[in-house]
Amino acid sequence: MPQSPFRDLGSLVRKNILSLKPYSSARDEFSGKDGVFLDANENPFGELNRYPDPYQRELKQKLGKLKNVPAEQIFIGNGSDEVIDLTFRIFCEPGKDNIIICPPTYGMYEVSANINDVAVQKVDLTEGTFQLNTEKILGAINKNTKLIFVCCPNNPTGNGVKWLDIKKILENFNGIVVVDEAYIDFASYKSLITELPNYQNLLIMQTFSKAWGLAGARVGIAYADAKIISLFNKVKPPYNVSELNQKAALKALDNCPEFEKRKNIILKEKILIINKLKELSKVKNIYPSEANFLLIEVDNADNIYNDLVSKKVITRHRSNLVKNCIRITIGSPEENEKLINALKQ
Repeated sequence: MPQSPFRDLGSLVRKNILSLKPYSSARDEFSGKDGVFLDANENPFGELNRYPDPYQRELKQKLGKLKNVPAEQIFIGNGSDEVIDLTFRIFCEPGKDNIIICPPTYGMYEVSANINDVAVQKVDLTEGTFQLNTEKILGAINKNTKLIFVCCPNNPTGNGVKWLDIKKILENFNGIVVVDEAYIDFASYKSLITELPNYQNLLIMQTFSKAWGLAGARVGIAYADAKIISLFNKVKPPYNVSELNQKAALKALDNCPEFEKRKNIILKEKILIINKLKELSKVKNIYPSEANFLLIEVDNADNIYNDLVSKKVITRHRSNLVKNCIRITIGSPEENEKLINALKQ
């Protein structure tokens, strides 16, 4: 079994978090479903008058069965952004600790670090291929480095990240490696969830926002060692995921055939779009993608982006991250046809 140099979890966690006595809600003190509930100052009338399950037990049970992960190794957050923020609050001492990110990557890692007054070290992905520069990452680690964020598949570039590179970091880093798998359901390779028993310092983020089609519901997931998950449950707000959002996620999990059907449509549409983009002279490069979007290099990103907006086709201008590039989300067949027609004009 692989071994990481992971130090005692207590030495990584902020001291005030270790000693924190969490808020005890009415649903912590009584978790049954039957009875006359006069304990939480709820309104007795209405359809959504009761507080939701603070630990999302039913949702975790279904996810655990689907992912083959024990429920005690699952945290449900108000979107992945809550998971990111709580990770900082648990592990990073403001004004002292630092993290490592690998641009170009998801912007909320840096934003959340800035909110929590945590220094950010940047080690760029390799030029063109957007892979981890493991030697530079390991060289940037110091005694106050608590977190390393890896987005896989990466946003905004779309490519997968080599497992051997992530493995090398896991086995040579004394802190938490956060692997953001928001787009994993679209990828041709499997999630790193199966590696959780081997690496106590691995934290995996996933979401219902992308392949599950629930961006409006805000349901993010963290998978990690049970001791790490217990810290998340300790720090989170008592009712962080609403009843409506929990039910939306449960409903999606009850219809996996529809999930697979929609995912396969998106993947087929991606191939069609790639082939049509190759026919356009203004498209200089289409970066390999394991996600539901494409990063393309064009001859003039400013002009093309603005021209598409004028035709009511909205893409994402990413030239601030990768020169002369726009990011295109794979839409419905009808939406994709409008995109191609707009680009041809």
